[in-house]
Amino acid sequence: MILTDQHIDRIIEMAWEDRTPFEAITFQFELKEQEVIELMRREMRPSSFRMWRKRVQGRATKHEKLRSFHKGRFKCSRQKQMTNNSISKR
Repeated sequence: MILTDQHIDRIIEMAWEDRTPFEAITFQFELKEQEVIELMRREMRPSSFRMWRKRVQGRATKHEKLRSFHKGRFKCSRQKQMTNNSISKR
């Protein structure tokens, strides 16, 4: 798979999200965890990369096997509902 700038931006976004596991990135973009780490190192400033690695290392939510929940998905209470392609009001 050839990674476009849009793909790279989305991978970085997914990698920064605490509750998006590396397995989701692998499923969507066919990149293993080590390849995501290499991409992050290449695309980010060194200080930002170090901060990200410190946050991600050992974080249970970034690895499906270490998660405490198995069914469903996390949804923030502030996340808006989508209905008929428009955002509904609270």
